[in-house]
Amino acid sequence: MSDKLKIVLIDDQCLCRRGLSELLANCYDFDVVGTTDNITELRTLLKIKLDLLIIDLRMKPLDGISLLNQLRHEGYMTPAIMLTMSDSEVDLKNAIRAGVRGYLLKDMAPDEVVDAIRRVAAGELVVAPAMTVKMIEMLRDEQPDQEKKSSLKLLTEREREILQLLSRGESNKAIALTLKISYDTVKQHVRHILNKLNLSSRVKAAVLFTKEQETHHNDDTLQN
Repeated sequence: MSDKLKIVLIDDQCLCRRGLSELLANCYDFDVVGTTDNITELRTLLKIKLDLLIIDLRMKPLDGISLLNQLRHEGYMTPAIMLTMSDSEVDLKNAIRAGVRGYLLKDMAPDEVVDAIRRVAAGELVVAPAMTVKMIEMLRDEQPDQEKKSSLKLLTEREREILQLLSRGESNKAIALTLKISYDTVKQHVRHILNKLNLSSRVKAAVLFTKEQETHHNDDTLQN
């Protein structure tokens, strides 16, 4: 199919490349056009019009962030996801600064990885659920405009409940289990939340919710 997402995997571990390649090959909308562990082969693959790079963070001799920075310096602007075992806030911050669209952990469930890749391809900034709280901490200093803060009032009780769980770093699957609703229902609610808030990222929605909660807490403290 011509509308498949063309993806290249970069990892210095053959087993990881093969495993992820097989996972994505089973998806109707992905086309893994190549896998590699070196920048020479990667430059050849980049001659193809690619939709996404999935890069391992801990590689030798060139780590994933250095590789991405070098590619950007050379003019290659293909969107990238960093895939790693590292849950370090420093690594997350460096990856975001390098311009990644996603920061995923290798211990995520396969269906969560697939869902995250699709969301990145759709233009969303995506981090692994376990990294959500750290991402919120990174974005705390950003001031949301009043219009977006007011938009939180448009959310239903169920949507606020889901947004609260998102702000705690819960995955869609975990939220479905907690609320005893289906996985697809959670995904639909998240889409509605982002549309109402006019945001492209569930992380930013979680930041907005967290700041609202902090404001209420501070107001209650002052009143007491």
